Amino acid sequence: MLIAATPDNEAARLAALYDLLILDTPAEERFDRIVAFAATEFDVPIVTITLIDTDRQWFKARIGTALCETGRDISLCSHAILEQDILVVNDTLLDARFADNPLVTGAPHIRFYAGAPLTLPSSLSLGTLCLIDRKPRTLDAMELGILRTLRDLVVLELRNISEVADA
Repeated sequence: MLIAATPDNEAARLAALYDLLILDTPAEERFDRIVAFAATEFDVPIVTITLIDTDRQWFKARIGTALCETGRDISLCSHAILEQDILVVNDTLLDARFADNPLVTGAPHIRFYAGAPLTLPSSLSLGTLCLIDRKPRTLDAMELGILRTLRDLVVLELRNISEVADA
């Protein structure tokens, strides 16, 4: 298992995340609707809106998992926030970064992962909107476009929180 590198802008990224005052907050319908729609649209059992904290990934919204968080060291989303675009892993067992990851070899048995970075206009990626399946799969161009649109909706909601916090 390969632990993701720390982003070069980690201090600024964490400051932006903490400024939102969103970590460890209750579920919110605006985020829950997005993950519910994504689960149906992509026919995947697990969808999360994940925020990457110092040592953990925390789920602001989730469907298909009872987990509220996992360690950042085993987080596939920690790899996705390093990307400019969506990180798609068609089969985790065929990817050396993830083949022996405990989230792959054990529950929830991740075989497919697509993580769209939640990147603010300041180029700070706070987390991901991610799709997870227990079987290998691919996404076509139209599906990638839909995932980008849903990701943009999450970022818009995060920006709305930021504007309220700044007011």
